[in-house]
Amino acid sequence: MRRVRYHQNGGPEVLRLEETDVPRPGPGELLIRTEAVGVTLPVVRKVRGGGLPLPASLGGEVAGEVVATGPDVTGFAVGDRVTGICFADGYADYSLLHTTMTSPVPGGATVTDAVALVRCGLVARGAYAAARPAPGESVLVTGAASAAGHLAVQLAKELGGGRVVAAVSSVAADAKAAFLRNLGADHVITYDELAREPADRWGGPVDIVLDAVGGELLSPAVAALAPGGRLVAYSSGGGTIEAYDLLAGAKSVTGFQMAHIARNHPELMERWRLELWELFAAGRLRPRVHAELPLEDAAKAHGIIESRLNLGKVILRPA
Repeated sequence: MRRVRYHQNGGPEVLRLEETDVPRPGPGELLIRTEAVGVTLPVVRKVRGGGLPLPASLGGEVAGEVVATGPDVTGFAVGDRVTGICFADGYADYSLLHTTMTSPVPGGATVTDAVALVRCGLVARGAYAAARPAPGESVLVTGAASAAGHLAVQLAKELGGGRVVAAVSSVAADAKAAFLRNLGADHVITYDELAREPADRWGGPVDIVLDAVGGELLSPAVAALAPGGRLVAYSSGGGTIEAYDLLAGAKSVTGFQMAHIARNHPELMERWRLELWELFAAGRLRPRVHAELPLEDAAKAHGIIESRLNLGKVILRPA
């Protein structure tokens, strides 16, 4: 089978397509014929310099058909269509999924729908829940045109939020604005506007910030909060916040990580997953795919993510 690995850290150009044996599923594992692979910013950052032993393979969210099962597998069978998180060799013709990280793809949905919806939807849903929203509260979403961000914009509207402000980078800002307004955003602003313009320009301070960017954007995001507002950080971008900026307005910051929910509250993750599929089936949650590329174009897919051009999800499609 084919798989993508990298032998040195760097940009998209270090990704290599290689031949290797098809793996065998171990206890509790499923072997799937990989039909769709979601490209994520954390994986792109790991290639740049994630500290993994080299050469390294790429994990991620995958979807496809079960072609073999390992010992002790229950609840899944050959021929099932599934999606889940793969921690190694996700960019490959065949992938291994542990049953604890796998869920079925319902009838009426495609593998592309599953990769665009499930993981990023769970992150967006969980981040919004971590803010402890009250009905009608206003929400600012950073990284709003991203795979998780565009779902967060929609979920905030669907789950009782009031005014929703979408913040994006200045790259292709007009296209992102049109994209996000079509998904329900009330205002679309750039990061420069967030940092420099008074909040009255986009409806005033907000009650909640869902931050997928971090870094230098954290301070202006906190400044955008109304007194008593909450920021939920779910970015791998780092950053610092001055304690006084929180004290002055009785504001708070919460970190959110999906892995924590998966380990400690699997029943909550399953409830959110069912909710996402119900909203999707009703046409109330619309995952968007920016590009579907063949596996051999993995470098091009990473380049799209790094350039900040994507509107929604970038997906690799093995043969």
